[in-house]
Amino acid sequence: MKQHKGMRPHDIALLLKIVAKNGQPWLNKDLAAELFISPSEITESLGRSAVAGLIDPSKKKVFKNSLCDFLIHGLKYVFPAIPGSLVKGLATAQSAPVMSKYFTSSEKYVWPDADGKERGTLIEPLYPGAIKAARKDQAFYDLLALCDVIRIGRAREIKKAEELLRKRLDK
Repeated sequence: MKQHKGMRPHDIALLLKIVAKNGQPWLNKDLAAELFISPSEITESLGRSAVAGLIDPSKKKVFKNSLCDFLIHGLKYVFPAIPGSLVKGLATAQSAPVMSKYFTSSEKYVWPDADGKERGTLIEPLYPGAIKAARKDQAFYDLLALCDVIRIGRAREIKKAEELLRKRLDK
């Protein structure tokens, strides 16, 4: 067995994508295409997640409670978000539709995207293919945006994001 050398940001995205599939069967090659990650990296990622105890040894069932604990208590420390300049992009964090119905803020956060319709403070997505993948899967987009709230939000926003994440991971 390979030595575990730590999680990578796209490992979290992969687990969130599996959760977003809501029990639908999947193949590694399909996840690779949907996430814009190479098939070999999907295999490596699943291996890291199994060693970390976030997915079962067969690499088909996400341990949702463990993933939720990691997202809530560790994500912002392992994969922090550092606000950047003002750019055009796709809304994320508390600016994303999943959160904007609970909070109004003049400060918007976006992933940089030339096709984006929002203007706000740049937050780098967890991995380079996140924007393309999020545009094709609303449930995945919502999960990534909730993770960004945890990475960058204030206490009240984080509390709401945690509540929403727990509901989505409890399915």
